[in-house]
Amino acid sequence: METSLHRQLKEHYAVGQAQLEMRLDGFRIDVVADDELVEIQHGPLAAIRDKVGHLLAHHQVLVVKPIVVRKRIVRQASSDGPVVGRRWSPKQGNLLELFHELVYFTRVFPHPNLRIDVPLVDIEEWRYPGHGRRRRRRPRDHVVKDQLLLEIREIHRFHRASDLLALLPDELPQPFHTGQLADRLQIPRWFAQRIAYCLRCMRAAQPVGKQGNALLYQVPIPTSKAA
Repeated sequence: METSLHRQLKEHYAVGQAQLEMRLDGFRIDVVADDELVEIQHGPLAAIRDKVGHLLAHHQVLVVKPIVVRKRIVRQASSDGPVVGRRWSPKQGNLLELFHELVYFTRVFPHPNLRIDVPLVDIEEWRYPGHGRRRRRRPRDHVVKDQLLLEIREIHRFHRASDLLALLPDELPQPFHTGQLADRLQIPRWFAQRIAYCLRCMRAAQPVGKQGNALLYQVPIPTSKAA
């Protein structure tokens, strides 16, 4: 079932004479705006990889992948019951989470006909308790009833693989290994390895040797902060 968040993002991108939910090449397209197809994907990018790859052969495609920065949780007593609590989740997302999705999207991005928009958003998530045996085993289980868009803080656009270099820290040594990347970004080493894998597959960074057992990577252009 479509969430309010998905619908609200479609409306945000459906400007002018854009049409919603059109059938094209055997697929349902979220927004058709002029000569560009817009796909809103709050779930994993891997789920639309083959669809996007097919459409890119003959169309300009914009993939919109929102990242939740803040989430306000609204708890109901039941699916149609009263609200019993509201709170902000302590978890906060950030733009680097895009690499968790791109690791499964490297066969599609980059492409001359593809752009990726990453809106950083605040949302409200409505929940009610789970039911049955699963509920008894895990008392904190819940069902997500809906997600609503509260605010779009900013939108980052990526068209070329080199655009991703703006997400790397300015003070990163050249060449660098994933331990240094993890230290500068204050993330786990496995996450830094995932970032390096994406950049390598997209040819935004090149392996240039080793330091001990660690691969060294070189980026072709100086890094800068995302606009």
